[in-house]
This record gives sequence, structure tokens and C-alpha cells, in this order.
Amino acid sequence: MYAIVADVAAYPNFLPWVTDLTILNRESVQGREVLSARMSVGFSRFKESYVSRVVLDPQNRTVDVLQTQGPFRKLENHWRFVPEGEGCRIDFEIAFEFRNPLLDAVAGQAFSLVLLRMQDAFLERAGKLSKQST
Repeated sequence: MYAIVADVAAYPNFLPWVTDLTILNRESVQGREVLSARMSVGFSRFKESYVSRVVLDPQNRTVDVLQTQGPFRKLENHWRFVPEGEGCRIDFEIAFEFRNPLLDAVAGQAFSLVLLRMQDAFLERAGKLSKQST
């Protein structure tokens, strides 16, 4: 699961509403891979693009994302993958707030549904990739 979340360049292939993703910069810093990525999302008439700093830490099985440019006053998320038996527990935290208060009120209500759909997309991707590898 860590590898699926860390493969941000593949997001347009399986995540709903992600229309494009461009890696702007990639560097290795103390065993971590640090990316700058521009993600474009679209939903109905809503279309936005934003840039995030993504820190991939395979040793600690973490992915941390912080928006650096875009429509959010605050957007950050943190993934933690904890091995458990044959699989893993995934801890995910997200904090967001749009700069536009009206958009924040409208999108905020729908965001929990979007997160559930994205969660399903990651699980579906894992299922497809595990079938391909066997």
C-alpha cells in the first residue's frame, strides 16, 4: 500500500477527479524522496490546480503532503503504514481549508464523500496490482 500511495505520478490513472499530475522536482534528502508536484483536479464545473511538497519515507513507511501553492488556505495530509500480520494498518490524516469561505462551506460538506471515494480507489488499485503480480 505504501508503494501505491508513494507513486503519485500514477494518480491520474486511478484516482477520481485527478485529471493531471506533473512532477516538477524530485530530490533525495537523508533517505527520503522529496517531490514538488502539480496536481490538477476537476469535478463538475470545479477545476483547480495546486502544487504540493511530498515527502516519501520508505524506511518509516510515511508519506507527508503539504500544499505550497493553490486554492487552499491549508491542505496537508499524512499517511502512516503500520505492518499488521499479512497486511498493514493505514493511518490517514487530512486538514484542509479553502481560501474562499463560500467554496470552503460548499466543498467542505462534500469532501468527506470525496475522501471515501478516493479511499475506495486506492483499495481497488491495490486489488488490481496484486492480481497482476500473481
